[in-house]
Amino acid sequence: MMLFGKVSQQLCGIKKLPWSCDSRYFWGWLNAVFNKVDYDRIRDVGPDRAASEWLLRCGAMVRYHGQERWQTDYNHLPTGPLDKYKIQAIDATNSCIMSIGFDHLVGLQHVEKIRLCKCHYIEDDCLLRLGQLENLQKSILEMEIISCGNVTDKGIIALRHLRNLKYLLLSDLPGVREKENLIQVFETALPSLELKLQLK
Repeated sequence: MMLFGKVSQQLCGIKKLPWSCDSRYFWGWLNAVFNKVDYDRIRDVGPDRAASEWLLRCGAMVRYHGQERWQTDYNHLPTGPLDKYKIQAIDATNSCIMSIGFDHLVGLQHVEKIRLCKCHYIEDDCLLRLGQLENLQKSILEMEIISCGNVTDKGIIALRHLRNLKYLLLSDLPGVREKENLIQVFETALPSLELKLQLK
């Protein structure tokens, strides 16, 4: 009883318990769990299904080839033959996707558009990874990167490797500071690119 009394006095003296001191650590951990790559799952269900599960679990949306409707609900992902539903577009607005999950994109062959808007975990490493993926270098036609505060010039320049990119919108990116250099890099690497800059 004496021991319990001493422990309770010590706990009462703590203004904030360590495990409740900042919920950001908890959410960061949970988001990392959501982004964890399950390579067995990719092998079992195919890259498009596994990537769809990852993206929707993290709060993003996907649209499949031949469909107008965006898939937003993880519990209503379509069933059927594994090769029937191919991701054509990704809208990651307000999602928690992060670099550790980008291996989900490795097997995707048909992604034409990616929108990254208000993605707090998107940083240069994510864009560097996108630019390195051979399949995405061929397939991506449009990208929008909006209000992603951790993205800098280094990450944006890596997108020059997306050789079929036709449209790139960059908006509200405080880490991007060398607009003239970006324009020059993209004019050289992708002369047919429509580059739209809404940067300060």
